[in-house]
Amino acid sequence: MERTTGVQGYYAESAERLGRVYESVSFETVHEALLDLLPDAPARVLDVGAGTGRDAAALAARGFTVDAAEPVAELRGVAERLHPGCGVSWRAGSLPELDGVRGPYDVVLLSAVWMHLRPPERPVAMRRLAGLLAPGGVLLITLRRGEPPADRLMFDIPPGEVAGQGAEAGLRLLRIVDEGADRLGRDAVHWNAVALQLR
Repeated sequence: MERTTGVQGYYAESAERLGRVYESVSFETVHEALLDLLPDAPARVLDVGAGTGRDAAALAARGFTVDAAEPVAELRGVAERLHPGCGVSWRAGSLPELDGVRGPYDVVLLSAVWMHLRPPERPVAMRRLAGLLAPGGVLLITLRRGEPPADRLMFDIPPGEVAGQGAEAGLRLLRIVDEGADRLGRDAVHWNAVALQLR
């Protein structure tokens, strides 16, 4: 979803199907290993690459003030239709710049987004995200691992790389999680999560 050739087109064309797929698994199931890092509400949360809005809506239901940045208009449309009146502020925005997004945020979430960033974009994006965090704020990044699919640009990024770029941007590592098998049952896919905190 993030400034990579053909990626936004894939998500635009697949928006309705992805709405059914993504919403078939709950926020709590997908992010079970990170839930204890969420602060008490109220707090400000940014969901980057929010897709069909599952996570943003769930966070709003927990009492957070949620901004959801999603560059693909078709996905934003699905999100607004599936989660009407949930209190989320939906907006366009893509990494690495995230133009128009203003912090500070207590939590920034990137679920299945980072792996779309090209190598030169990643340090720039990390500095931008670190700059959006409030003191003590938490950055949560999930990484799809395994052989990238052929139908869109994607990279198999090890969590150690993410942690290292976070350290360079002034973030300390809280944890790296091996989340194991794919929640949607794809045999060739597994997941890691990286939790970082502004020093």
